[in-house]
Amino acid sequence: MEDWRVADYLVRACAELGVRYFFGVDGANIEDVYDAAARSVADGGADVRGVVAKHEFAAATMADGYARATGGLGVVVATSGGGAMNLVAGLAESFTSQVPVLALVGQPPRSQEGQGAFQDTSGRAGTIDAARLFGAVSRYCARVERAADLPEQFAAAVEAARGGGPAVLLLPKDVQRATITATPPQTAPPPPAVDPSGIAAVAAALATARSTGKVLVIAGDQVGRDDARGALRDLATALDAAVGVTPDGKDVYGPREPGFAGVAGTMGHPELVRAAGSAALCLLVGTRLPATAQIPLGDVPLAGIGASAPYRPAVHATAADLSVALPQLTAAVRRIESGAVVPAEHVTATSRLQPPVATGPGLRYREVMEQISDQLPTGSAVFADAGNTGAAAVHHLELPADGRFGLALGMGGMGYSFGAAIGAVFATRRPTYVIAGDGSFFMHGMEIHTAIEHALPITFIILNNNAHAMCVVRERLYCRNSDGRNRFERAMLAEGMAAMFPGLPCHSVRGPDDLRAALADSGTGPRFVAIDCDPDEVPPFVPFLADGG
Repeated sequence: MEDWRVADYLVRACAELGVRYFFGVDGANIEDVYDAAARSVADGGADVRGVVAKHEFAAATMADGYARATGGLGVVVATSGGGAMNLVAGLAESFTSQVPVLALVGQPPRSQEGQGAFQDTSGRAGTIDAARLFGAVSRYCARVERAADLPEQFAAAVEAARGGGPAVLLLPKDVQRATITATPPQTAPPPPAVDPSGIAAVAAALATARSTGKVLVIAGDQVGRDDARGALRDLATALDAAVGVTPDGKDVYGPREPGFAGVAGTMGHPELVRAAGSAALCLLVGTRLPATAQIPLGDVPLAGIGASAPYRPAVHATAADLSVALPQLTAAVRRIESGAVVPAEHVTATSRLQPPVATGPGLRYREVMEQISDQLPTGSAVFADAGNTGAAAVHHLELPADGRFGLALGMGGMGYSFGAAIGAVFATRRPTYVIAGDGSFFMHGMEIHTAIEHALPITFIILNNNAHAMCVVRERLYCRNSDGRNRFERAMLAEGMAAMFPGLPCHSVRGPDDLRAALADSGTGPRFVAIDCDPDEVPPFVPFLADGG
């Protein structure tokens, strides 16, 4: 047994989980946790470093990106009041996408609760109740009322987060400074649960479908988070299946692999829709198939394997870790198949959607994505943001060998890519590219400052059409009064960033040759590329094309 300050215990416990960085914005009611991390590093103890972001939403997305990149836990910290409130949208993304994030949220001292304390969210005397607020966007939320309760509550929070989603601990400042006597935290993950009856049922459904027709597999981002790409490939080979991916699972199975049929959903490829039309069964792997990934399935039977059951009724096997569960499913299919299977006919190449020809200024989405594809180094990662830019990246971008892709489909919050890329780079140090629109940049683009401070290898590519361009298209298609409300005054983004951050390589792209030169500019630290685009260009987005775009 050892004596600990609560703040020191939290840092040590995070280190035991393999966490090496936490993300947040420092402040009075969380400074003890930052201080504990700094002291631990200085003393050669638990090597957990506190990164100071520019905004708590971005800090939450950094923790989200760190968790997705490592397959482990991301940690975000915030002070009380507005700092705590700023976490909500970021945690909502992790909640909806089932990403394990632990939020440590400072609170005023207990003696001041309900007494008019600054930033009081105790729920007393008519104040906001942080426990109720965060309870809506977390799998677990608890207020730590006594230091002695912390070990048990910390363990419960970690277990809940590992189940898929955020967990929140509300930490009064006096509790953070209190001393507890406790055994050093041991929080090794339990072995992943196996669902043998579910796997048997899915295997039987697959074997039946294989005797009458072909199987279509649609894989999602859980495959990537569980590092199960090889296991997915083995299953697809055993099934001789056609394989599609969700937009956020774009990196789990690629166009050069056998049976690839394209991306599913509103930003996807028509070949996958045709493959679904003749499938005997559709197997969802690591996805619930949300609206942005849905394709017409008609009466095609559905099966699933993953952390949560599909939104549609399906035979389902629960799998917290697909790297463990998929080999079991592959083995089960091979055991029960009779050998009488129908050979599958596969797509040989995916075609592109054909939006109307754009006539305005700047580069076109497709040529931008094709040039980026040509320049991406092996093993690099791409994080795309919401809107026209995200649709273009999902549809046109080709990842390099061993490439990774990140996209926020849970909440689709604009600006997600800036923080998520930073968090992922702290975890992996891969060369990383952010592809975002100017609307997303204006929301959370100042996190570039965090990348500069830490010399992170991130290329920030901003498609600047001086507008919320997807909303511009929606105005034209769906609104009776198009008044230009979603168009901006012209902004010279590259020139502005160069003035703000001397030494940051900044490139203003107004033609194809400019883009080639900008992408060829090498360096180990961050760089910034702003590309002029047409605000009226219709992106490769099926609903717009169906509605006369």
